[in-house]
Amino acid sequence: MKTAVTITQVPTLSKGPWIYRDDIDVSIPKAMAAGFDAVELYPASAEAVEVDRLTRLLEQYQLKVSAIGSGAGKALHGLHLAGQDEALRLKARAFIAGLIDVAAGFRAPVIIGSMQGSSDLGKGVTHDQALEWLREALNELGVRAGTQGVKLILEPLNRYETDSLNCLADGMTMIRSLSTDSVVLLADLFHLNIEEASLPAAIRAAKGYIGYVHLADSNRRPAGLGHIDFQAVFEALKDIGYDGYISVEALPYPDPDLAAAQTISACRALGIVR
Repeated sequence: MKTAVTITQVPTLSKGPWIYRDDIDVSIPKAMAAGFDAVELYPASAEAVEVDRLTRLLEQYQLKVSAIGSGAGKALHGLHLAGQDEALRLKARAFIAGLIDVAAGFRAPVIIGSMQGSSDLGKGVTHDQALEWLREALNELGVRAGTQGVKLILEPLNRYETDSLNCLADGMTMIRSLSTDSVVLLADLFHLNIEEASLPAAIRAAKGYIGYVHLADSNRRPAGLGHIDFQAVFEALKDIGYDGYISVEALPYPDPDLAAAQTISACRALGIVR
């Protein structure tokens, strides 16, 4: 398994669960010094990604892009894939399509979390209708990702953030209904700790579907500062043959540098890094 750390590039979203909030000129060197293999980026839009500068920094500090998050589409622009307004749904697809095109240049996937939307966000939109709109979007965007050799990552979120996909089983049901094979699941341990009866059991049941992991403890602080049994979780990940990224999407508690150090320490104790 490889490690990654989150960097938000949107100052107005700096209170979210991202370890680094400074410009990439500062954050990428810090990620390398802390011992991470890659960075997970949260840009304001595809157009906001400075590809040449990012490429230069990645080469200089020998890091990869593990994934690009699409959350700013909802948080900044009010876009999601399950709203009643067709024009806004199309804008949401275009927003994610742009990120796919940028991410593909770094051989990285795009994450769809909050942009999956919720039936509660559209007046008169039923749960089944919201899921159908989400399915249509995932089929279209999955093809776009697949033709460029990357994946689209679908992230179930806890019940307080969406009523679309809340657990790994929900995500598997959605993926099985798609006509594209370019969509995989993100197992976010913070969200799953809320929704799953057993994290290890849910992970084992999702063998073959999980393509990315978000690492955070039960209180959204770095691993080891809450009550999740990470030894059992990572035994389950090893059992299903998972060898992808373990990306820390946690609050920078008590500060970014100490949060990064705590994460690497926890990963070392789990045998993920040496």
